[in-house]
Amino acid sequence: MVYVISNTGQPIMPTENHAKVRLLLKSGKAMVVRRTPFTIRLLGISKTYTQSVTLGVDAGSKYVGLSATTAKKELLAAELRPRNDVVKLMSDRRELRRSRRSRTTRYRAARFDNRIHSKHNGWLAPSVEVKIWNHIQSVKLISRLLPLTTIRVETTEFDLQRLKAMESGRPLPVSTDYQFGEQYDEYNVRQYVLHRDGYTCQCCGAHGTAEKSVKLHVHHLESRETGGNAPDNLITLCKDCHKAYHAGKIQLPVRGRRRRSTRDAAFMGIMRKTLMQRLREMFLNIEICGTYGYITKYWREKKNIVKTHINDAFVIAKNFEAERLEKCLLIVPRRQHNRQIHKCKIYKGGIRKLNQTPKYVFGFQLFDKVLFKGREGYIFGRRSSGRFVIKDIEGKPIAEPRCSKLRLLEKRGAFLIS
Repeated sequence: MVYVISNTGQPIMPTENHAKVRLLLKSGKAMVVRRTPFTIRLLGISKTYTQSVTLGVDAGSKYVGLSATTAKKELLAAELRPRNDVVKLMSDRRELRRSRRSRTTRYRAARFDNRIHSKHNGWLAPSVEVKIWNHIQSVKLISRLLPLTTIRVETTEFDLQRLKAMESGRPLPVSTDYQFGEQYDEYNVRQYVLHRDGYTCQCCGAHGTAEKSVKLHVHHLESRETGGNAPDNLITLCKDCHKAYHAGKIQLPVRGRRRRSTRDAAFMGIMRKTLMQRLREMFLNIEICGTYGYITKYWREKKNIVKTHINDAFVIAKNFEAERLEKCLLIVPRRQHNRQIHKCKIYKGGIRKLNQTPKYVFGFQLFDKVLFKGREGYIFGRRSSGRFVIKDIEGKPIAEPRCSKLRLLEKRGAFLIS
């Protein structure tokens, strides 16, 4: 499928007539705009006839399905994998700032009351914001390739209390049970965990109200970065057991968190209204519709379609008689900027090395698409010696050739597309 843009910059219907595309390019009546997916722009006067194109979006936390169809044919199918590295990056930044504040050579007074002002009405965590932005950017990418008339988005809100009750074997919540959650009438999460564990160390059995007045700590079973501050990721330990565990002298009776993480389900509940609102504000001339998972499941089973993210997006578009594409795109967003200028370590003579490499090394950027021995890959690492690290779009190593043996195919962008 070759995607076509008119001479005015508006997307028109794509074509599968590759001979005609080659003729237009050879005669100078068209130019290549994008290599993946292959897109041309007409340079002369062009027809602007379009059909009704519906984009189905199967929103998700780890995988997003995209399918653009007309009544007769599927024009584009893609799977997006939103970024999941923001939690680690924020954790690294927090540790860096904490270590910087604790140094004896302070260069300014401590300020810990200046962050709440950034949490305006509608504020969302950066890890949520980046995934919502990945959804919107992928829709914008497709809107530049195809003349979309309708965007149908499946957003789901999970019942977290019901999921937790089913997993732990407790009775399912009904009616007013939702008003009395597991942390009801507790001051904070720490207080709830201490009360849940009976103010008793879960390793040695020491009680916090005994005559010796044992000091109790709340320990993360998984790191805060991985498991967060969810109650099922916390356990009560006395001061001595907590210290001995981190020293590697004892083992805890509980290994791993007590319940499966509900981070992805929580994200879907947070993002659904924000995503629909931002899409309506951004695409004023396109109809934005919402749908639900049970509707998608009904039509998928009725049409005997195998469950995948792209198939779900095809069902959401509701053009069931359309001819399917044999190949689909894989879209992976990558980090574009690193704001840390210098490395933390200070070398002899007060030298602080730069944390960032130059934008171009031997004429190549990070994540440029290159060709090496007939195989396409992406630049994941660059060395001043001229030897680069080439990997595929999923991060699997291909080779480490010299830059002179690479041929540039496509400059990097916000998305890696294969």
